[in-house]
Amino acid sequence: MKHWHIEQIAWDSFDPGKVEPEVVPLVKAAAMVERNGDDYAAYLKSVFHDDPDFQAAADNWAVEENQHGDALGRWAMLADPSFNYMESFARYRAGYKIDVKADASIRGSRTGELIARCMVETGTSSYYTALGEASDEPVLKQICRLIAADEYRHFKLFYDHMKRYLGREKLSFPRRLRVALGRVGETEDDELAFAFHCSNDPPGVAYEHARCSAGYMGRAMGYYRQHHIERSMGMIFKAIGLEPRGRMSDLAARGAWRLLCWRREKFRQQLAREAQPIYARAA
Repeated sequence: MKHWHIEQIAWDSFDPGKVEPEVVPLVKAAAMVERNGDDYAAYLKSVFHDDPDFQAAADNWAVEENQHGDALGRWAMLADPSFNYMESFARYRAGYKIDVKADASIRGSRTGELIARCMVETGTSSYYTALGEASDEPVLKQICRLIAADEYRHFKLFYDHMKRYLGREKLSFPRRLRVALGRVGETEDDELAFAFHCSNDPPGVAYEHARCSAGYMGRAMGYYRQHHIERSMGMIFKAIGLEPRGRMSDLAARGAWRLLCWRREKFRQQLAREAQPIYARAA
């Protein structure tokens, strides 16, 4: 069951004067990834082919993910009337494929798969919280608040199923940690970069991973604050079986915050270089 419906959003409150230009490309890209929930649900249902309870949960999860994409896409079209949400999504889905018929998890176990899903929901919950807190545009603020709450519930959904499978598969702590760190590192793979390309580059412009990744990450990282990282670290620790609050979590959060700040600056420098004329870059 959905916890909210797209018609409940106060669309009439949209205020174009409060739209921050830098956030529009991010919302467009996020709409692509969220709307791709059907493919991810198909993959999960294939991996958990003999678990009807989890399959039903995956179907419900996909319905909510798709609604996230539709809400973000609708807002993006208000912010930029030239943006065609469904046309951009068609480009994204045609070019970014996952194995929807996989007979086993790419994480090596079902427990590992569910830990990876917990990492995704940790990231999205913190991201939409950060984006919503930073935005003055009332409709985007409402959408981000609703999505962030959904993503936190999704974390709990996958976490509960992960605990069930952990009891069967007995995945060791080092392997759980490896899966979690690996999935966090995948935030800079093609999923988000290609989404940024399809939703922001005009047709005919070639996809360049480095450029598109910097375009997304250089903007997105600017909305995080340290308390978002602290909350995320607590969720990560919980997923891998560590105490979510305490000295270790605090130290890890401080380290992650410093790493994020360093990566953000690197991406911003890359964006600045690409904004220069070609002759200036060659000088």
